[in-house]
Amino acid sequence: MGGKAPFTVRFWGVRGSIACSGPRTARYGGNTSSLEVRCGDRLLLFDAGTGIRYLGKTLTGSRIDGDIYFTHTHFDHVCGLPFFGPLFQPQNKFRLWAGHLSGAMTIKRVLAEFMMSPLFPVPPEVFRSTLEYRDFKAGETLAAGNNVTVRTAPLNHPDGATGYRVEFDGRAICYITDTEHVPGSLDRNVLGLIKDADIVVYDCMYTDEEYRRYVGWGHSTWQEGVRLCKEAGVKRLAVFHHDPDHDDEMLDGIAREVQKVMPGSVVAHEGLVLEA
Repeated sequence: MGGKAPFTVRFWGVRGSIACSGPRTARYGGNTSSLEVRCGDRLLLFDAGTGIRYLGKTLTGSRIDGDIYFTHTHFDHVCGLPFFGPLFQPQNKFRLWAGHLSGAMTIKRVLAEFMMSPLFPVPPEVFRSTLEYRDFKAGETLAAGNNVTVRTAPLNHPDGATGYRVEFDGRAICYITDTEHVPGSLDRNVLGLIKDADIVVYDCMYTDEEYRRYVGWGHSTWQEGVRLCKEAGVKRLAVFHHDPDHDDEMLDGIAREVQKVMPGSVVAHEGLVLEA
């Protein structure tokens, strides 16, 4: 890497909509969206699906000053938050960011209503760490400290969603999930955000053939991910947000197809670490 600082993304949850377990999904994993990005010694977390519980276990005992960025607050992207151990440790500090909400519906209010009886037994006040709630408007650029910049863009998803581009040390990792494309028309918001990125993690819930049955559901396809990445000059695509019905065998097939059309790209699985 020519002496460059480490810049990595690790996948703790890669599944969409609902967590799934069993032998048919064991290799790629069944936990919902959770990413860990390391920019040198800076820690950025993206989404809080069920995978964040396992991420938290690796951070126990350390003192953390980090950020959690939500693409949106649908259940599969927030349900792991109450089980994220570092939130219960008083020495830690987290900033929670969301850019898709409007009006009185802030990230603090959403999480309070999610963790509310009778849906959940305890409120966010049980967390012992210091929490700061940061609402912003998708499209803004966020300063993340330590020479890290986080650019954002709005995505096409029911109730809204935010795409992220993390820039560090001359490189870029993008996280674009829960977004629906328009067939035959590449999304200009996405293209602008991912231009010349080193890694793009993209919502590949469906295949192009399947997508016809799910128009309006707010998701995209791996083929559209390839089209966007090629147009934007992206180095590497990570297929992400797998349909719960896409088993390991099907994902193996998608991995082979992706390799043919965009060599070096991968189908994300739990535990995978990519370096930009």
